[in-house]
This record gives sequence, structure tokens and C-alpha cells, in this order.
Amino acid sequence: MDNRRLILLVIFSMSLVMLWDAWLKHNQPKPVAGPSVTQSATPTPTAAGQVAAPAAAPLAATSAERAKAPKLTVETDTVRAQISALGGDLVRLELLKHGANNDHTKPFVLFEEAGAHSYIAQSGLIGAGLPNHKTVFALPAADKLVLKDGEQALSVRLEAPEQNGVKVSKILTFHRGSHVIDVAYEIANGSSAALAGYSYYQLTRDTKAAENTAGFFGGAQTYTGPAFYTDADKYKKVDFKTISKGEAKLPKSAPDGWVAMVQHYFVSAYAPKQGQREFFARPLDGEMVAAGLIQPLPQIAAGQKVTVSVPLYAGPQEQRELSDLAPGLDLVVDYGWLTVIAAPIFWGLSWLHKLVGNWGWAIILLTVLIKLAFFPLSAASYKSMAKMKTVMPRMKRIQEQYKDDRMKMNQEMMELYKKEKVNPMGGCWPMLIQMPVFIALYWVLLGAVEMRQAPWLGWITDLSIKDPYFILPIIMGATSLIQMKLSPSSPDPVQQKVMMFMPIFFTLMMAWFPSGLVLYWVVNNMLSIGQQWYITRMFDSGAKPANS
Repeated sequence: MDNRRLILLVIFSMSLVMLWDAWLKHNQPKPVAGPSVTQSATPTPTAAGQVAAPAAAPLAATSAERAKAPKLTVETDTVRAQISALGGDLVRLELLKHGANNDHTKPFVLFEEAGAHSYIAQSGLIGAGLPNHKTVFALPAADKLVLKDGEQALSVRLEAPEQNGVKVSKILTFHRGSHVIDVAYEIANGSSAALAGYSYYQLTRDTKAAENTAGFFGGAQTYTGPAFYTDADKYKKVDFKTISKGEAKLPKSAPDGWVAMVQHYFVSAYAPKQGQREFFARPLDGEMVAAGLIQPLPQIAAGQKVTVSVPLYAGPQEQRELSDLAPGLDLVVDYGWLTVIAAPIFWGLSWLHKLVGNWGWAIILLTVLIKLAFFPLSAASYKSMAKMKTVMPRMKRIQEQYKDDRMKMNQEMMELYKKEKVNPMGGCWPMLIQMPVFIALYWVLLGAVEMRQAPWLGWITDLSIKDPYFILPIIMGATSLIQMKLSPSSPDPVQQKVMMFMPIFFTLMMAWFPSGLVLYWVVNNMLSIGQQWYITRMFDSGAKPANS
């Protein structure tokens, strides 16, 4: 039975070693691809419901052409965007309420034409004379448009050159307090014939992974790449490597669904409200990838005007805003394989945060509630540990008496456990039961953007990264040592050495975990110490000395 306890400790230690190995892989330098300015060819729908490149793709815009293209800046209370005359593309998007990874005073940059990443949102029309993302639009006369106080929306109208009597305006509408940008096309058919065609919406990005948050311990690599969703095929990730090999398996044409480009904490997504749509993903020059969707335009009779619109979400992975926009869009928040536990934990944290207004205090209150939920089982385990302390002298005598007869020693030990009704495994249950909660909370801190750059108090200014001064890990190590002293020591010298090493090992490991997770463990340790001390004291005062 004692060997089982040792095995459990070894398994737990190996799990932490594996997390450490994953962290090293997570933080190793990523291969750097050169910046690319190559634009994709316009996608075309096929009769089979799939998307293929046209036989003769338009020439890509050169870096000089893109640099020369006029740009317009739009600013609201949530974003600062830059729109290029070339295609009306969103070539830069700063999130004003989210700080950059390395400098919280500067806004986080999601879209950028050149810099750390090449990542832009494009759209266009397919059909004779219709503008695509290589068409040069006429921008408004102003260099910058700002959402004024009292205004709830700001629309930017871009005019395409008239072709064969067909006038097209691209209209981008920004909303107060929102990360949704409506991308609309107003098509006025002034020709003498009916007009048919398609609209397409694509996210173009390089294949480099998003930067890690400074100092963040990542037990698993967070996903960077395209994702698709339909009611029939559900949520599906399609990684860059699969797309580059031409092996991407995409959802079938559907009357619902969306396409997204996912990275740690942030996402962009086109989510049409209605209409049939086809999905596509393909590699481009310069280690770029395009992922998007195509929708047929309604038949536009001569002299008729039609407007089509698709919302673009570009911002943080805030689950409420995502789920309000489209079904399944909140699935981009990745909680790993323990989503069934992590999702309720995040819900509970969010509810507590509304009460106290601070994510750190919410974690502390959640720890107390979890401890109360597990109180009966923990109490039974601590009682078992207290009983083990009373029979420890007899166990040592049995070991000394039968040290040359291992089988007889095990038989006598089992008889002692049975007689005294003690379980040598009892002390392990509190730790084992908490592990799923511990790992699920880790995934919440890893995936929930609400935790990003969220302060607690004093030196803890970001609960999603490590404690900069390692104060919480040291407290965690000290409380673990106190817990070990309160627990019965094993008569096995090997197990004693393992137990002595564990607090040191935990402290070193916890030094690189998110401070929010270490805060949970520190509070849990303190509550456990109080509970264990009280039960042990109560048991000792009422227990009779063990007979020889």
C-alpha cells in the first residue's frame, strides 16, 4: 500500500516534468519568415461547391504599390483602424483597451501590413467589372475619422471606379463599444443587363505563431491558424501546415457558419448572418495563407440597387461578445480537454468578478468555494492521515521485526491497517481530487483573455503571467512544507526523501506558472493547513494511545 503512494507521487512528479518540457517547446524561438506583401488571387467558386484559384490570377501588388496606396485612419472608443485604398482592406487594427505584450501602455496590434506579422482583412466581389481586393477605391477626403461623443456608429464609404454602368461602394461601419465591423457592398446596376456574381471575405496572414505573453508558462502550445464552423461539421481547426500541403479538409457548402483566424487571446472572423456560403483556405506566396468564404450575390436587374453585408469581428476572445455574434464562435476560446470543468470555472470566476471587481479576489473566493465543496472528502482524508500518525510506531516495529521477510512484513502491515481501520492512501486523495480543477483553472488562465494583464494587488499586475518577484511561489513552497510536517511521515526512507524533495520541486515549478494559478494553490494550501491542523488536533485529543 505504501508503494502505491510512492507511485502516485512519482506519476505526479512526472506530470510536472512533462509540463516543464512542454514549456520549453512552447517558448523556443519560432522560425522567422520574411515579411510578405504578396496578395492572393481572387478566389472563384466552382460548380462542385469548392473554391479554386482562377486559371489566370491577377498580378499581385508590389510592396511599392502597397506603400503608395492612400490610407485612412478610423478611431472609435475600442479600435484604431487603418483602411487602404487598395481593395479597401483593413491593413492595421489597434485594440485600444488591450495593451501590447511587452508594453501595456501601447495598444495591442492585431492587423498589420508590415511588422511583426503580415495579417490583414480583405474582401471583394467576383464578376465582370466588379471590384476585388486589388481595385483602388476612392477614400473620403479626410485623413482621419473619429467616432464623436454621442454617436453609436461611424460609417466609411469607399467608391470603386464605375465599370460598364455599374457603381459599387464599399462601406465599413464601426460601432461604439464593439469589435464588430460591418463590411457592406452597395451595388447599383446602371447597365442594360442583369448582373450576377459573388462576394468573398478572406483573412490573410503569415504562418508565424503569435508571440507568447512575456514570462508566461505554457503547458501546451496555443493554436494559431484558421478555424471554420458550420452546424453540420461543427468547430474545425485547419492548421497552416495542412493548408500549405494542399490537404485542408474544409466544411461543405452550408447555409450557416463562419471562418476565423485564431491566435492566443485574439481572433478575427467573418460571420454572415444568412445565405449559402462556400469555404476556402489556400497557401499564398511568401509563406502566407488565406482563409475565407464566398457567397452568391442576389440577381441584380438593370436599374436595381442591392446591398450585401457581412459582420467582421476583430478583437479579443471575449466569450459573451463572440457568442452573441454567431453560434459556436465562442469555441475559439480553447480550454483543452478539460473544457467540461474549465467552462463552469470561468463562469464562476466571472460571476465572482462581478461581485468584487477584481480577478485576483475572485480566484481567492473561488478557491474557498471549491474547498467547501470538497470539505467532507478532505476531512475524511485528514482523519485517515491522523490515524496513520497514531499507528506509525507500530509500523516501524513491524518493519524492523520482519526486515528480512518482505512477504511477512506486508502481511503484518495489512493486518494492522485492517485492525486499526486506516488507509495509507487516504492522504493522497485531496491532492488527486484537486488535480482536474488545478489543470482546468490553468487552461482558463491560459485561454481567457479576461485574465490577460488583469492585476490583483501590489506587485501582481498580470494574473496570466508568472510572479515577477517569485513571492507567491515561495509562499506556496512554505505552505507545502508545513502541510508535509502535519502529515504522517512514511517509514520507508525512500518515500521520506521523495516527500522532503516535493516542496522544493513544487516551488521551482510554480515559479513559472501564471501567478493566478499560484494564488489559487497558496490559498488552497492555507485552507488545507487550517483544516488539517484542526482535525488532527481534534483526533489526537480524543484518540487513545495505540497498544504495543
